[in-house]
Amino acid sequence: MARIVTKPDTLNERNQDFDQQVLTVPVFLNSVPKCGTHLIRNIFRMFVPVNQQYHDTFIQIPVLRQHVGAFNPLQPKLSWGHLLFSDEACIALHKAQHIVVVRDPYDWVLARARFFLSDNFQGNLEHLKAGQINLEEILNMMIFGIHQKVPSLADIFDNNAAAWLGTGVKLVRYEELRDHVVNLDSDEAESYFRELLAPLNLREFPADWRERIRVGADREQSGTYRDNLSNTAFSIPNELPEQQRKLVDYAAPGLRTLLGYN
Repeated sequence: MARIVTKPDTLNERNQDFDQQVLTVPVFLNSVPKCGTHLIRNIFRMFVPVNQQYHDTFIQIPVLRQHVGAFNPLQPKLSWGHLLFSDEACIALHKAQHIVVVRDPYDWVLARARFFLSDNFQGNLEHLKAGQINLEEILNMMIFGIHQKVPSLADIFDNNAAAWLGTGVKLVRYEELRDHVVNLDSDEAESYFRELLAPLNLREFPADWRERIRVGADREQSGTYRDNLSNTAFSIPNELPEQQRKLVDYAAPGLRTLLGYN
């Protein structure tokens, strides 16, 4: 079983710096893996009392039955995970506010490779770090998967994102979230975050919302942020090579358009 090594954050303690409003509805932050999960989670955590945050586990299908209480409308919680589309997941989330976070599939390939090649990821892929496979081959594995070891890009986006669309979920694109964090003092950022945080049903939008977001978005609080990943074995480019872009389009035709990317 894969193991992810990260340092703990201090956001539960920082949460106490702000006056918190009681959460009145369960909210679930669902994301495609490597799509800014920690960023959106940590921002939302600054707007919800710690005792209403579900820290028991990162909710996924194998543990859903044991943690379905996270979505109990009588005891509302903010929870998070990578919950793929299924009958059980739909039933569990029936009364929850559901947010799905995605990322441009081109950039996702690079983020996935960067993570798998880091010392923070420990699993059955250690041999990829030995230098016997070139970077282009690794990128292709991120796109097409590795037989019986790693699912393909299409499988992950089909089950964790595309299948949820049109069911009442709120779709969030990582790039837009990231850009508004960077330009937090703009009027556009205020409009964006008011809409993003609307599922929390806040009685009053906090006047100190910018400071809360700055704290939650602090890169030092995210163990899987790209600059916090240690000893990556390869130099991962900032942009996906043209050939691999064509392979993404071949492997998942129409996906980028469906998610709102051009």
